[in-house]
Amino acid sequence: MDIDEDTAESSPPEAPATKMSRQQILTLIAMASINFSSMICYSILGPFFPNEAKKKGVSQAMIGLIFGIYALCTLVGSLILGKYIVQIGAKFMIVAGLFVSSGCTILFGFLDQVSDVTIFIALCFITRCINAIGFSAAVTSSFAVSAKVFPDNIATVLGFMEIFTGLGLIMGPPLGGWLYQSFGYEMPFVFTGCLLLTTVPLNLWILPRFDAVPSQNSFLRLCTRIKILLICFVVFTLSSGLGFLDATLSIFAIEKLNLSAGSVGLLMIGLSLPYGAASPIFGVISDKYPSIRKWMMVVGGMATAVSFCFLGPLPVFHIRSQLWLTVLMLIVVGFSLCMTCIPTFAEMIACAHENGFEEDLSTLGLVSGLFSAVWSAGMFFGPTVGGYITQALNFEWSAGVQGALAFLAALLQVIYFTIEDIQKKSQKANRTDMSQGEKSPLLPKTDHLRADVS
Repeated sequence: MDIDEDTAESSPPEAPATKMSRQQILTLIAMASINFSSMICYSILGPFFPNEAKKKGVSQAMIGLIFGIYALCTLVGSLILGKYIVQIGAKFMIVAGLFVSSGCTILFGFLDQVSDVTIFIALCFITRCINAIGFSAAVTSSFAVSAKVFPDNIATVLGFMEIFTGLGLIMGPPLGGWLYQSFGYEMPFVFTGCLLLTTVPLNLWILPRFDAVPSQNSFLRLCTRIKILLICFVVFTLSSGLGFLDATLSIFAIEKLNLSAGSVGLLMIGLSLPYGAASPIFGVISDKYPSIRKWMMVVGGMATAVSFCFLGPLPVFHIRSQLWLTVLMLIVVGFSLCMTCIPTFAEMIACAHENGFEEDLSTLGLVSGLFSAVWSAGMFFGPTVGGYITQALNFEWSAGVQGALAFLAALLQVIYFTIEDIQKKSQKANRTDMSQGEKSPLLPKTDHLRADVS
């Protein structure tokens, strides 16, 4: 009878894993539309904007800063909005963020009409900053909502959403390059901005309201955990590498590989396609085998380090830059970044819960805000510092610096996880010794004396 009751109690929880509710399906559609349209808007600049800005007299370092300021404002916005997601409202943050971001994308398309270089740079900064605040609102809230609706399959859902992130990154560069060559500077931004604008009524209709109670937890308490800080550094290196490629790869490909703007867009598919294709696979593996998440991040980081060193490649290897080698390394970067990135968000949430944070929307807002902020910090560091090193030295050395950062992150993880495993084994051995001591007989000598007396 007890066995039957246990079986009956254990069977219902399996149902959500096999069949999603209507709310989950609609939420997945909404999140996919946000990822796809946002990434198209973000990635269209890569093939033609650096070269267009260079024609106006903007330096390589300043181009990198124009790319990087977007990430810096996203960083600030993510921290503030992640902290107050409950007070503002998750749905309102998504809808308002998409509206602001789409409007700024359209406005950015008319900046080529400005002839003065200083005014052009200033307007680029202002438009990108406002756009970044809208983007941070939508993305931070979408991460929190996804984790709220799918608490037991975070990595799988994140992997599914990264398919649409990858599709947006895949379609953005070639679409932007083609629209630029066919219709001029304005059309890529007007088209993608209008596409992003269509997601506003879609999300208004699809997304439900999420009610929650504000928490007293803070980012400071979250960042006191060494594991959280380590994962944040991993996320930082990932986004730094991607931001670096956005700002510098197109000029490298045009000058060193003699490619056109349209061909550069196709070249970037070598990075986006494997990332999007591998995301659901690594997501399922991450959720099914949580114990190997940490080693996925380590292996992925090592592969990222090697591929960045050979992307240029580094001058110390004395290998000439070739198109086939660049494409191959971009493919490896796509796979390795995916392997490293997918487990990070789930690991941060698990670490927060293990350290006493409530399992509610407020905690998810903190984690997603921190994740988005660190990602944005890397997206600022990569283009700005990478652009400066590229201008001072060359693309090859700058890519090598990105590889060194990825290697350092992987090495620190190996050290931390090795120490953690040793401590866990030691604690397990101590508990085993204590339990054996409690089970040992307490009166062996008394029994022996009784036997002698008899």
